[in-house]
Amino acid sequence: MTAIQARPKADDGRPVAGAGAKDILAILQKYDGRRGSLIAILEEIQLRYGYLPEEALRAVSERTGRSLVDVYGIATFYRSFSLRPRGKHLVCACLGTACHVRGAPGIVERLQQQLGINAGETTPDRQFTLETVNCLGACALGPVVVIDGHYFSKVKKSRIRPLLDGALAGFDRTEAGKDDRLFPITANCSRCNHSLMDPACPIDGHPSIRVSILFDRQQGWMRLSSLYGSGRFCTDCDVPRNSVARFFCPYCHEELVAGSDCPVCEAPLVSLIVEGGAMLRICSRRGCEKYMLDLT
Repeated sequence: MTAIQARPKADDGRPVAGAGAKDILAILQKYDGRRGSLIAILEEIQLRYGYLPEEALRAVSERTGRSLVDVYGIATFYRSFSLRPRGKHLVCACLGTACHVRGAPGIVERLQQQLGINAGETTPDRQFTLETVNCLGACALGPVVVIDGHYFSKVKKSRIRPLLDGALAGFDRTEAGKDDRLFPITANCSRCNHSLMDPACPIDGHPSIRVSILFDRQQGWMRLSSLYGSGRFCTDCDVPRNSVARFFCPYCHEELVAGSDCPVCEAPLVSLIVEGGAMLRICSRRGCEKYMLDLT
């Protein structure tokens, strides 16, 4: 397991050992005995530290009875997990063919110049991490840059500095809501990895995402638009506005909880896997349209 590098400090500079070990133990106790909870455990640990320390992976292996190889395999398969500390703001630029021919290499070069780092690195102040990917599945919108889960399409070099400044200010208060980010995604259960796509009941002209929900002792189904940025859905349960529902996989029946709360309304986030290893997080409160696609 030489690929796992020891990381003695958390993302904010504090040691992982000692008090950090207590935090990891508390997370493990929270999910103790819950079937299919490995991804939720890793998500919560990464939320706490900003990455997955080696000590945490070993503790998860020992407590869950899963081999370190299995735990490491999950941690490296999904793009939303990282074995290295990352910056507060995640910048991901697409270098796929469609983006490449539209000038993506120049966009990456400008990002590197503005941040003073190369792709795969983090700024010394831990504010930004820059990554590149081969495809983001939004080829018609290229060049595409994703910052903190927000898609920005047809990006030009002159737009790089304002986007980075917007990340520092907080996109919920700047221009993210003005950006057209509608494109289809394919979602799987974050517990059993079964496809949640339902082509028999399309929404927005694309197969919907089918989940089971539980609200006020009522159990039913919900179908979400797979068009990222749409927010449309239909359900057979009358969930009042501002109420919080629990989401479950219709196949393994495990709860699709993300292990973190909505940064807008503090309701629990729902976690789904997007084809390619990204994580889609959706707020469970009806009326809150906060969602985030974590690619890096």
